[in-house]
Amino acid sequence: MRMSVPEFVIDCSCRRRSRFNSSSSMEPIKLSRLLYRANIWFCCRSLSSSSSRIQRAPVRKDEFRSRVATGPQLKDFVNPIPASSVTSSVEEDDDDVPHYITESPSPTYNKVYFETYGCQMNVNDTEIAWSILQKNGYVRTNSATEADVILLVTCSIREKAEQTIWNRLKQLGSMKRKRCKSQGPLRIGLLGCMAERLKEEILQREKLVDVLAGPDAYRDLPRLLSVAETGQQAANVLLSIDETYADVMPVHTSSNNVSSFVSIMRGCNNMCTYCIVPFTRGRERSRPVHSILEEVLMLSSQVLHLIRDRHNICKQIHIPAQSGSNRVLELMRRGYTREAYLDLVQNIREHIPDVSLSSDFITGFCQETEEDHLQTLSMLHEVSYNAAFLFAYSMRKKTRAFHRLNDDVPPEVKKRRLEELIAVFREEAEKVSQKALGSTQLVLVEGISKRSSSELCGRNDGNTKVVFPDIPISNSLLENDLRARPGDYVLVEITSSSSQSLKGRLLGLADIQSSPAYS
Repeated sequence: MRMSVPEFVIDCSCRRRSRFNSSSSMEPIKLSRLLYRANIWFCCRSLSSSSSRIQRAPVRKDEFRSRVATGPQLKDFVNPIPASSVTSSVEEDDDDVPHYITESPSPTYNKVYFETYGCQMNVNDTEIAWSILQKNGYVRTNSATEADVILLVTCSIREKAEQTIWNRLKQLGSMKRKRCKSQGPLRIGLLGCMAERLKEEILQREKLVDVLAGPDAYRDLPRLLSVAETGQQAANVLLSIDETYADVMPVHTSSNNVSSFVSIMRGCNNMCTYCIVPFTRGRERSRPVHSILEEVLMLSSQVLHLIRDRHNICKQIHIPAQSGSNRVLELMRRGYTREAYLDLVQNIREHIPDVSLSSDFITGFCQETEEDHLQTLSMLHEVSYNAAFLFAYSMRKKTRAFHRLNDDVPPEVKKRRLEELIAVFREEAEKVSQKALGSTQLVLVEGISKRSSSELCGRNDGNTKVVFPDIPISNSLLENDLRARPGDYVLVEITSSSSQSLKGRLLGLADIQSSPAYS
């Protein structure tokens, strides 16, 4: 009697006559392994025997190979499907990703509005997502009230960042309910790390979100939005081990930017105990070099002028410390000691004497004592950073700290320690800034100052903000006086300083080659 495939698989791999229904759920990889085992077992048994018992007599190697070659293969145990009954949703291309549908209907309501929260990677994600949507018929609007699609590119690194998003979703939910029917449905989407971390909770909580897309699912956005246009929720939060969006050229949306960040990798393998990034952005993988160079060349031709014979790279390095205590660094699994970190700082300053340093610090991590805290304060004093990002620790689910450690530092202690860190950082940063008083700085103009429309702001060679008056620059060669514009280099004499910025007097236009600041 001929056996069904499921029965044969169980009989041959498990050596017992238990049956299972062919419609039962089973992971494909397990099924393929069972079929493979069944095939090998079947080839090793006597083909002429009607008995189900395995032949125990020894088999020579050449005879075994002959039986394997002439015996039944995997295709003999699987019913073939006629080619005419199969429809493919993707083109036959080795580079296609099977869980993405590359074609989606043209959007009916196609105005999209982005809000970006968190780190520079999220800015890059926004540019990637917009590049994909732009090629699929969407147009961008700078007004949330005019938008048909509102996409929030989210951060999940701290609890406060997530709470900001929840509050914003409630505001957008109210906007959605008040929307006129003639405008069509308003679709609200959550992108990035928070979408990856919370998944079902976001879709279920007050039904505020229509579309959910993790950091590796932006190619799927056109399809997800098409599904949402029918009134259904749509989600794709699959993480990838190879998605780098290497073939997607980010669309840099601000025409006034004179500088830009280029992403060279995604994800992280470090698995620091406090960090959620490996779980929200996946494993570390790098973009191909040709993709990075292509983007840099594209940016060079759009917002920047190539400066011959010199590199226009500012002397600023970001070296996150997180803590000044070896005990806490070990709990964080940072992989270095306080002493190794300080040696690195010394080595950098020996090679680049005027370097500007910035860092990250977390206070109130699990089991942090007052002594640990004092060691962090002493590191801030010792290094004297130009800039720092200081945070109180908030535990994230899925991290190693969540499973192995206790968040045992009381909130009021975290608050007090954070205030002390901020005070020490500002004290030291102001000392660093005061050294610039009276000096002439070469400044790259970025635009109008946020605090005063009569002032311009830019960055010096250490990436420190410099504010100066927006006044005409006399020019004997032209009838009309010039004004500095974004992208110009100017010379500024520094007259005052704070922990955050420098202020000065505009001396005139300059260029990076002939600047007295580099003489």
